Amino acid sequence: MLNFNQPMALRSILSPKYLEFALRDQYDMGQWEECLFWLRGLNDTYRVKTSTGLHILRVYRAEIGEEEVITELSVLSQLKAILNSSVHADVGDYMKRKDNRGYTVLDAPEGKRVAVMFRYIEGTENNLEDEESCYAFGQSAAELHKAMDQVVLEQPRYELNTRFLIDQPLARILAYIGESHEAGPFLVAFTEELKKRIAASAPTLEWGLCHGDMHGNNNAFQQGGSFTHYDLEWTAKGWRAYDLAQVKARKRQSGEQKAALWNALMAGYRSIRSFSPEDEQAVDLFIIARRFWVMGLDVAFIENDMGALDYGDDWLNSFIEEFRETGII
Repeated sequence: MLNFNQPMALRSILSPKYLEFALRDQYDMGQWEECLFWLRGLNDTYRVKTSTGLHILRVYRAEIGEEEVITELSVLSQLKAILNSSVHADVGDYMKRKDNRGYTVLDAPEGKRVAVMFRYIEGTENNLEDEESCYAFGQSAAELHKAMDQVVLEQPRYELNTRFLIDQPLARILAYIGESHEAGPFLVAFTEELKKRIAASAPTLEWGLCHGDMHGNNNAFQQGGSFTHYDLEWTAKGWRAYDLAQVKARKRQSGEQKAALWNALMAGYRSIRSFSPEDEQAVDLFIIARRFWVMGLDVAFIENDMGALDYGDDWLNSFIEEFRETGII
């Protein structure tokens, strides 16, 4: 989880040459042939090609400490074993170093950064634009949740509750725009009502270990009728309706098809495990909570990563308009 009390320098892009020098002798993966900077997201991703094939290197941002990476890798290891005979779901696998450690701590201008080497996942990034794909993804999500019920978190961890989804982002947003900004009272009133509605529904909702970022865009690859899930950085206990809300809210689907695609996903999920009418009814509420959390996440990366240019009045007004249209207040 982000540590906002720690002053950070601007996030650097570590040189592929530096990464090769630091890591090539740590793994039994053949001779390094290429290390290509692949993607800048919340973390940095590199595609590594060696004489044994392709691999994916993730270099976490400096705010992510060793304990958080250890938790993610522990969850992945447990899920890998539990899902061994699953027809519908699998998870990405990381590679251990020669000394049996799962990660390396690297020096960067902004501080220490943790690096993990993952096995390359074959498959197709399915945009979930047809009912058959959505049904299959629903089955896979259910298998993943079913397996997560057996996972043991070995270290204390935050929860995906209203403090995480709403209170912390609100404090961050108000600090960014200023307590006296005219949008402040609306955001406070909006979030108070949103929390009340979630609290009213919460006693009837399923709570358990969640993927935490199951939006279906870049966290699963399809192989036949099975999806391989990865990117479990945000995995924590929370409402399962929140996990599935991220899939329903995805923006790559046609508006005319959304209802049919969601129904297909729900049918696939319920073919594996239950999802109550109360849980499904709460999904739309958690779509709103997720969007507010995303707004707070934007703010978290302005100072050290994104820059302020694109996060001025237009950015703020767009979110305000979106939240007004929800009818929460």
